[in-house]
Parts: sequence; structure tokens; C-alpha cells
Amino acid sequence: MGDVRIRRGAVTAAAAVVVAGLITAGGPAATAGAAATCTPRIQVLGSLGADTYERDARRSQGVMDLGAGDLAVGVSGYEPVYWTGTTVHRVPLTDPDQRGQVLAVNAHGLMVGVLDALGKTTLFTYQQGAAAITLLPESDGSDLEADVNDAGFVVSRSDSWVGTVWKDGRKVRELPLPADAGPGTRIKMVTGINRAGDILGQAEQDHEVPETGEHLHGTYPVLWPADGTAARLLAPTGTGAYEESYVQDLDESTRIVGYDWQGPWHEYTPWVWTPPHTAPGATPGVLSTHPYGTFEAISATTGVSVGTAKFHPEQPILPDQAQLWPGSGPVKALPRLAAGGASMADAVSDDGRAGGAAVNASGGLKPVVWTCATKQAYDPGS
Repeated sequence: MGDVRIRRGAVTAAAAVVVAGLITAGGPAATAGAAATCTPRIQVLGSLGADTYERDARRSQGVMDLGAGDLAVGVSGYEPVYWTGTTVHRVPLTDPDQRGQVLAVNAHGLMVGVLDALGKTTLFTYQQGAAAITLLPESDGSDLEADVNDAGFVVSRSDSWVGTVWKDGRKVRELPLPADAGPGTRIKMVTGINRAGDILGQAEQDHEVPETGEHLHGTYPVLWPADGTAARLLAPTGTGAYEESYVQDLDESTRIVGYDWQGPWHEYTPWVWTPPHTAPGATPGVLSTHPYGTFEAISATTGVSVGTAKFHPEQPILPDQAQLWPGSGPVKALPRLAAGGASMADAVSDDGRAGGAAVNASGGLKPVVWTCATKQAYDPGS
């Protein structure tokens, strides 16, 4: 998630909706800062192409990060796009048949995204309003994870499974494994960088001990501190055989959010790691109506996290629902766009916006922004 984040009584989905805008290619610069007052509503952003929805599949539509003013970035019709207000703009590509999405944006309109062509993925950067994208050397992007901070540093995993930093289109640094990483450990993904330059990722160990045949496997959060001190392995969410620790975002204090995932059972538990990271993380719980859930993003300084509440795919008693945690108390729901329609949140900002996607009354998936998101969030069990 880009570090700007100014990257997921009941209020109902009858909140006012601002409908689709115009489609342009390489549109104008973002408008001035957010309005002094905030009106709670669900903004439906302009969209292109397919709007199909399939749970846990690659998203056809959605906001993945929020920039300064009314700038948002993400995917529409499986294409990388950005929005100013509700107006959608295509990221200019040399091959119009390429698919992809924008993953993050910083305060200056510099975006990082992923392209997918002929089964190969690569990362790119794009400056809002520019004529072309810049491909990043040795990048991968197949995990759909990358971030950019306000200084223009892009972080992700390289195609050789190494945490990597790029600047101005060039590779400038490889991120070392923590000294206490065991044999057979590599970087699985790099997911965040904040304004200070703290970098967040996930390491994976997969090693068989020759002498005993013991199989060592697990995932661990990794923090590369901005002050240049050694990389740190943080406590995992658990140590079960099929348990993985997914770290998705960090704020300016290095508070980290993500989730515990137990793969064979499709069990997701929201998780928070709190600085100074001398103790294990913990979960604030799940939405009262759903047994599972994730955190995908945290605001830069206000401590608000968003994600998606879930059921097991074979027992979908209720559709997925976008959720918000204000930093204390229970996890809350964000209003659905349509009754019975799934929703998901992937971005949150200090100015109160949350971004994601939601299914409308016709069954189409639409990119959305919840304004004054904490004011709209509610306890669905109340």
C-alpha cells in the first residue's frame, strides 16, 4: 500500500451513491485536498469492461489504494486504472490487450502496478498524467504485492525471490534476510513501505533436515527498519502445520496489520502487530456476523484498519462484507452497496476514506469509496 493513506445506530446501504464518471486515457492531475466537511456516502466510481464477481478470484473491479485529494487507484475491467473523483482513467499501455492493476500510489501521484501478458507478470510505475509507464527490471508481481512511499521508493519481491527496492525505474537495493532466518528461507512477498522507509514483508521457510528428515515449514513477518538496523523476524500468528502469517500493511509507527490463514480450512483471522514488536501480535476479533476475516490496510497515522469479513467458501451463509476496525473495540461492518451483495475493503486513508469493491443490485462488481468510513461503520449484530 502507498504510504499516503490519507495501502478495507446502524448505517444502511441506502447511503447516498455517486454514480459512474467519464472514461478517459491519461486524465488530469488530482484535484486539491479533501473537503473540510465530510458527508458519509458510498461513491460508485466509473468503470470499464467486465464487472463479474467471483469470490476469492482475481478482481475485475476495485480500488486498491487511495492517494491525495480525490485520487484512487486500482483495477477496472481487469485493466490498470486510476480515478479522479468518480472519473476513471486508463493507465496508458503500449499493448491494449495487456491486463493488470495498479496496486499503490504515493502522495505525489506516483503509482506502482502489475502487468500480466502471455502468462508473465512484471511491475511498472506510472506518474499521474505521464504518457507512458516504466517497467521495473527483475520484478515479478505475480503475488499482486508492491508499495511505493512518498520519497518514490518502490518495494516488492523480485523474480529471484529477493526483497527488492527500486527508485526512478532502477533497482537500487536488495533486502537481506534476517540473521536468525533458518535454512531454506526466502522472501515470499514484500507488502509495504511507510513514509520513514520502514519496509514490511513475509519470509517463508521450506527445508528438510538431512539428518532426520524433519520438514521445517512456516511463514514469518519481516520488518526492515528505516534506521538501518538489522532486519527482524517478528512472531508469527501461529505455528500450525498449515498456518501462515500474512502481513499486509504498516503505518507510520510500524503498527502492522494482516491476518492468520489456515489454508485447508479457509480460516482467516485479522491480526495486529504492535511496536516495539517485542511481543507476539494479537487479533481484535472478527465481525459479529462472520467467523473469519482479514485486515488489508491501515491508515498512516489514525490507526484505522480495513479488510473483509468471510465465511468458508463451502458454507457461504452470508456474502463477504467490507469491515473496519477503528483501532480499539470491536470490528465493525461497512455498508453494502446492495442487500445481499458482497463487498470488500482494500484501502483506507487518514482523511476518512476507505476503498474497495462491492456488488450492486444487478450482480455487477463496482469500484467504491466509502467516505467518512468510521462514521458509516456499524455493528451488524446491533
